[in-house]
Amino acid sequence: MEVVPDPLSLPRLRAVTRPIPAPEDPLLFASADDPLVWLRRGDGMVAAGAEVLRIDVGEDGRLDAIADLWRAIASATDVDDSVGLPGTGLVGFGAFAFDDASSAPSTLIVPSIVIGRRGGRGWVTRIGRLDGPAPADPEAHGYGPHWSATLGPGELNPAAHVEAVADALAAIEAGEVEKVVVARDIAGTLPADADLRRLVRALAEGYPDTWAYAVDGIVGASPETLVTVSGGTVTARVLAGTRARGANADEDTAITAELATTPKDLDEHRYAVQSVLTALEPHTSALVAAEQPFTLKLPNVWHLATDVEGTLANGDSALDMVRALHPTAAVAGTPTPAALAAIRRIEPFDRGRYAGPVGWVDGNGDGEWAIALRCAQIGPAEGAHRAVTAHAGGGIVAGSQPEAELLETRVKFRPIVDALA
Repeated sequence: MEVVPDPLSLPRLRAVTRPIPAPEDPLLFASADDPLVWLRRGDGMVAAGAEVLRIDVGEDGRLDAIADLWRAIASATDVDDSVGLPGTGLVGFGAFAFDDASSAPSTLIVPSIVIGRRGGRGWVTRIGRLDGPAPADPEAHGYGPHWSATLGPGELNPAAHVEAVADALAAIEAGEVEKVVVARDIAGTLPADADLRRLVRALAEGYPDTWAYAVDGIVGASPETLVTVSGGTVTARVLAGTRARGANADEDTAITAELATTPKDLDEHRYAVQSVLTALEPHTSALVAAEQPFTLKLPNVWHLATDVEGTLANGDSALDMVRALHPTAAVAGTPTPAALAAIRRIEPFDRGRYAGPVGWVDGNGDGEWAIALRCAQIGPAEGAHRAVTAHAGGGIVAGSQPEAELLETRVKFRPIVDALA
């Protein structure tokens, strides 16, 4: 493993990709205690073996630094790729802090082995130093025993969250912000020897339309694509505005009708979409978004959603787009600088990687990045346990009701809490 502080110390790498039969369960190749995973409906990638390269950046401008370092890494890598799909050849997995002021680093990891599956095709990529030995063949390992976590209130308990939402509404009334996202936390422990692949699998099976991910200890199932770059096309899905699912079809119909017509939810969604369009416009030659959002159904919630698509104008990579987009109004607020200042004042904790970008980038600059939501950050083993912290939040705009916002966080906690249990 290497921590690379500047381009001058970059090693030259070699990445060799070859086809294999599509693995039925790629998770079996991942590490049990520190999995590196990106999956959706069975397709995606998992890492095996040691880290070849690790970039940790923990100061202001971290996304700029990582995007520039990745460009240097890719240009210095010899690639032999007979598969030619997005995610083959050189690939790095990343989990970035929500806030440049966070004590958590933004991290990009290049693993020695990547097992991939896409559209019924499988591949293995071996990555190593150009002058070093080739990585060993990957090995599958059976799952460890079932386990469960113990969870309780975090630094911002439900009563304090209601007060925090009231503080956010006061900032809106004072004209400081138009929207601010307020989150709360829950915390606990899990067994030190827990097989975290079971957590990933529970999320992937329970929420198949989300991105199930695990990168450097943050594990979750995000419904929100921050950005996808493939062959010069950039796409994003914006989610803002949430309701819990109904008990039956009739309730669901009434809930979606209300969600699609309530001014508070439409305002919150409009701010989020506009922030994405404003961020992407300088990088695209064409950019389109639907005029009206659609309702997206997940097992536990309905969201208002809008898809955005554009054509990149100047060869930017997925990391350049992450840099341009993060943080969106969907997870921070509007205007963004004022919303970030309000979050730092209102929330008593460091979000770490919660609501930050998580995903992968390949040597061509293509990649898939989500916002780290419905997730838990899992710490290193300390004795018989590992600490675990999860967050959930909601967008506060004029007209938000503190009690309703608390209920929304409970609904959003459900995927990760159920999986941890």
